[in-house]
Amino acid sequence: MRRIDPREAHDKPLPTPDSDSRAYWEGLKDGRLLLQHCNTCGHVQFYQQALCRKCLGTDLAHRAASGRGTVHSFSVVHRAPGPAFKQDTPYAVLLVELAEGPRMISSLIDADPMSVAFDMPVELVCDSSNADVVLPRFRPVKLAQPHTSLDVQGS
Repeated sequence: MRRIDPREAHDKPLPTPDSDSRAYWEGLKDGRLLLQHCNTCGHVQFYQQALCRKCLGTDLAHRAASGRGTVHSFSVVHRAPGPAFKQDTPYAVLLVELAEGPRMISSLIDADPMSVAFDMPVELVCDSSNADVVLPRFRPVKLAQPHTSLDVQGS
């Protein structure tokens, strides 16, 4: 068993891409959330795998998602799971239902974690953790403000 250096407790864990997920992580670096689409049965899946989870087919293609979704479930974390997350509390962990169907776990940014609500519309933000890793996070969708008579030109 590997001994853990106590200084590592302050480093957040980062993903290690493998052959199945490499395209996904590269897509995030380019600002795109890639989902796998099965060319055999049409199933859309997240997380990347070598086989379609519906038909077990291997003819899979990566396609960019819209980056839109809704909060299916969430939890606001007030007690950090370790020293690396202590300065982030409180933070919201989200289960986002993507517009394309799959659900993914992520976190909320650019908003008060106490403002999260079920079915809240969110949009993808590709957040650079460091030079090598970009993480998918979500922020609330800013709804368009209704026009008032002061907004209309020529009135």
